[in-house]
Amino acid sequence: MTNRRDFIKQVSAAGIISTFPDVLIPKKKASDDKIWACLLHLSFNMWEEYVSPHRPFRGYSPDMRLSESLWNDAIAKMSSEGMNMVVIDLGNAIRYDSHPEIAVNNAWTTERFRNELQRIRKMGLEPIPKLNFSTGHDTWLGEYSRMVSTEKYYKVCSDLIKEVCSLFDKPRFFHLGMDEENASHQSHYKYIVVRQDEVWWNDFYFLVDQVEKQNSRAWIWPDYMLWNFPEQFMKKMPKSVVLSNWYYGEDFDEKINYVKAYLDLEANGYDQIPTGSYHADNEKSFLNTVQFCEKNINDKRLLGFLQTFWKPTIEENRERILKGIELAHNAKVWFEENHK
Repeated sequence: MTNRRDFIKQVSAAGIISTFPDVLIPKKKASDDKIWACLLHLSFNMWEEYVSPHRPFRGYSPDMRLSESLWNDAIAKMSSEGMNMVVIDLGNAIRYDSHPEIAVNNAWTTERFRNELQRIRKMGLEPIPKLNFSTGHDTWLGEYSRMVSTEKYYKVCSDLIKEVCSLFDKPRFFHLGMDEENASHQSHYKYIVVRQDEVWWNDFYFLVDQVEKQNSRAWIWPDYMLWNFPEQFMKKMPKSVVLSNWYYGEDFDEKINYVKAYLDLEANGYDQIPTGSYHADNEKSFLNTVQFCEKNINDKRLLGFLQTFWKPTIEENRERILKGIELAHNAKVWFEENHK
């Protein structure tokens, strides 16, 4: 089958492309240039064992928590619904060659995961790795989560980033997480760690440097610094880092700090991939995110959008995860209709 690029090459070579009516030349949709991604959890071990009582599903588990049938169905639905990227939360669900000691029971081997990445690519999705190095979400690191900012910690982080980039065959982006690093989000933990000021920035720059050494681009959720220390953030955050401000409400009043953050990032020239969700009673979150950001962020800096579910990929969450993908599709359709 001749694709669009080959078609244009053929008619151009024949010297007749200028004589073709526009209707005969396949046109690229505006949304094809954007990232339409969903975050899917292979690992869900970002939180300590003792967590908020109303979110018991967030507790650490030493065993792999994954319904492979749901995983496969979610990937297939992303493909059929027009998504073009899946961000995979790896955590300790892979038995890494460099640090097998952090793996959960029944973790996937690196060989098995490489095969899965090939399958995902064949379905038209770009797989992107995510390892969350926020001290509020790094329980997956095992004992190393209690060695933050030490030489051993840096060595382990460097090893994992290098190995993951090799597994993904030099991914375009590498999501480092970095969200919610404050005491309030760890109030139910037994062991609380919060980096501040230069300690946070030094570790952050180190992680970004490790990603860039692998010819990938760092991607984070910037809320911790952006929402709490905006002046410091704008002064110190490199433009090379892709930022995913997140807001999961449905009311996009610019007076809301989390909403205003999109505008502040745009005013300061940062590339953005805004994040919505469908983890609660918030069906309009993603569509409203797309509509607000399409209107307020320069098209060149609006790289795309990320949908999240914040539930482990297990059967009891099947309906929510699949519906969340459908909601992302609906928002993509809206975007296409407004960019004809």
